[in-house]
Amino acid sequence: MTTGSTRSVVPATRHPKRRDPRIPIEGEHDEKVARVRLGSYEFKKKGVSRFDLRDPYHLAVALTWPQFLAALLALYLSVNVVFAALFWLVPGSVANARPDSFADAFFFSIETLATVGYGEMYPATLYGHVVASAEIVCGLGFTAILTGLTFVRFSRPRAKLVFAANPVVAMHNGKPTLMVRIGNGLAGVLADAAAKLNVLLSETSAEGKLFYRAQERLERAHIPIFPLFWTLMHVLDERSPLHGYDAARAIEADARVFLTLEARDPTLATLVHEIRTCAPADIRVGMRYTEAVTIAKDGTPVLDLTRIGALEPDVGDRQEPGWTEREEEG
Repeated sequence: MTTGSTRSVVPATRHPKRRDPRIPIEGEHDEKVARVRLGSYEFKKKGVSRFDLRDPYHLAVALTWPQFLAALLALYLSVNVVFAALFWLVPGSVANARPDSFADAFFFSIETLATVGYGEMYPATLYGHVVASAEIVCGLGFTAILTGLTFVRFSRPRAKLVFAANPVVAMHNGKPTLMVRIGNGLAGVLADAAAKLNVLLSETSAEGKLFYRAQERLERAHIPIFPLFWTLMHVLDERSPLHGYDAARAIEADARVFLTLEARDPTLATLVHEIRTCAPADIRVGMRYTEAVTIAKDGTPVLDLTRIGALEPDVGDRQEPGWTEREEEG
């Protein structure tokens, strides 16, 4: 387990005449702020734009499907409005279009952008041919980019892991143990699964509030095959930053648990990963997970994913399913 603390840094003296005007300072109205959510945990980043147009690929992939479709529709309509205005501003550039009819110019722009010609309206002048040619090129590029982005969004691998809603602290081998149960929601198995559990503590010292990021030691941080479920365990002994904490103290220190899990999907031959966070109020002390696996008549284990987060009172030092004893260090 490694722990570290954030040191307070005294900023260097700023000279107004030498300050880079591209770097905003505290209080400027044009300062960019991005709001980031990680489960129930939320933080902000200053100097970073939520929608950075300099990285359109990452922006298009990070958007939700409603946002992506809305942005696509807005871009499509904007392109057609621009080219329709070019046709409309020069009467006679489109044959058989009604004079001063923006609707005709707009629908002709849609047909041209899609490279679909119905024959009734067509470019009638050199200006019309030039604008139509430019729009056809834009239409080909628009279709190619749209196809690529849509494919990336559909083909992005997903872990499909089912996390228990509440971590628990229960007795195991006579020691309080923090446990988090995770189920494999895929129809197949996952391989080479590796997990990390970190806690972010907030404590008040003489210098003010400091944030400590401590890496937890799991009883087993790697399993070669992940077919059903996995119970992550961390013993709250003297080496744990949560040693001696109860529910009230954990809430007071805002002790948030961060989980990261990475595994290989043999079907897709690629890595999948998942990140989850749990607030201190989510931790259930004195509870443990109920049995989620039953045995069929033919001896086949049956996992009920709907019971991954089911809890019951901790009534004894019962062996927790998914437990693996601590590996001896080499």
